Amino acid sequence: MPDFSFSRDSAISALRTLGGCTALGLATCVHAAPAFDSESPYMLGDWNGTRTELAEKGYDFKLDYTGEMGSNLHGGYDHDRTARYSDQFGLGTHLDLQKILGWNDAEFQLTITKRSGNNISNDRINDPRVGGFTSAQEVWGRGQTTRLTQMWYQQKFFDQKLDFKVGRFGEGEDFNSFPCDFQNLAFCGSQVGNWVGGIWYNWPVSQWALRVKYHLTPELYAQVGAYEQNPSNLDRGNGFKLSGSGTQGAILPVELVWTPKLNGLPGEYRAGYYYSNAKASDVYKDRNGQPAALSGEAYRSASSKHGVWLGVQQQVTSIASDHSRGLSLFANATMHDKKTNSIDNYVQAGLTYKGPFDARAKDDIGFALARVHVNPAYRKNAEMTNRANAVYDYDYDNPAFLPPQDTEYSAELYYGVHVTNWLTVRPNLQYIRHPGGVNDVDDALIGGIKIQSSF
Repeated sequence: MPDFSFSRDSAISALRTLGGCTALGLATCVHAAPAFDSESPYMLGDWNGTRTELAEKGYDFKLDYTGEMGSNLHGGYDHDRTARYSDQFGLGTHLDLQKILGWNDAEFQLTITKRSGNNISNDRINDPRVGGFTSAQEVWGRGQTTRLTQMWYQQKFFDQKLDFKVGRFGEGEDFNSFPCDFQNLAFCGSQVGNWVGGIWYNWPVSQWALRVKYHLTPELYAQVGAYEQNPSNLDRGNGFKLSGSGTQGAILPVELVWTPKLNGLPGEYRAGYYYSNAKASDVYKDRNGQPAALSGEAYRSASSKHGVWLGVQQQVTSIASDHSRGLSLFANATMHDKKTNSIDNYVQAGLTYKGPFDARAKDDIGFALARVHVNPAYRKNAEMTNRANAVYDYDYDNPAFLPPQDTEYSAELYYGVHVTNWLTVRPNLQYIRHPGGVNDVDDALIGGIKIQSSF
């Protein structure tokens, strides 16, 4: 028969443990877990309690991994079936300087990323003569190399109403921000950076920057930023470049963000504008107003570049009182300068559903559609380029032919399997109509798998 006796010392020890859990929060007790514990947020566990102890002192460490596979199941530019894999490691530390140094409301973040692999979109889905707009594997890009992605200091004032952030980081970290659960780039991250990528640098690229945020109310804030516009930061060998050499100007975003709770459910509404004071080239005309591709003259220069964006995310249902489960809707739109940008507008909409089944309360489903529209002047420039190269007929199979681009449509459906608290696997299907906006490229069906893990 089991011995149910309970000594006084055991009782005191149990009460102390319970008291510690209450004081530190249940998350602390959960974190005190061995490696590969499914309830731990980290694959390597709590390092025998060291991780929680360091976090309580202000030192937080992360090693994250994202891997994405893409296979051209049908259609695309090249029908030769294959699969490609790309991935990213992110190693970072976040320091609570109030706990460490006694500096009130001060933080520091340092992150280094490493990208590698190949992308199925480059030569199987898109026509290499003109490339594409979206990417079936969003984690690919900006040079498969190691980069300093974050190095910033943040300070808050006036009961945290005023917030300054300075250092090296990307625009999409604060402006036009959007989650990245989908694998197709058209549904992942800050969309402005996808359509004016020559001046707006999203993760993992960083540049010198300043962001100032002010909370007008607890649910409403305005922010403005100033970011170094330096194309040399994109170069593969400049992942740790800190000098300002090569700077051409600055990009200045401003944004208003409203984060209400409608019927108790969270939402986020964003409206913003960006302005670049660096010189930009016209996409079609020379300084005399003639097609530059025909005249042979340099494309005329503009003194600036600008655009706007809108973003909406709103949870609309929940499962009883569990707000972590339910249906959320989202939509994003951007518009850009027609004189200087190849893409003049983009729209996207979709939904996610978290906790679709009681037995799989942490799984999620996502579906989204996007439309990317090419600036008509940019399309005319391709037509004039063909005339300049003596390709007078629409001869798609001619290697010298530059296909005019119009509109690309993308769709993605995924199911996210919450394997453990530190591992999520999202199989997905993507459909792209007119890849790269080229009508002659067959519509493509892509099978993908996205893996997200935290060590």
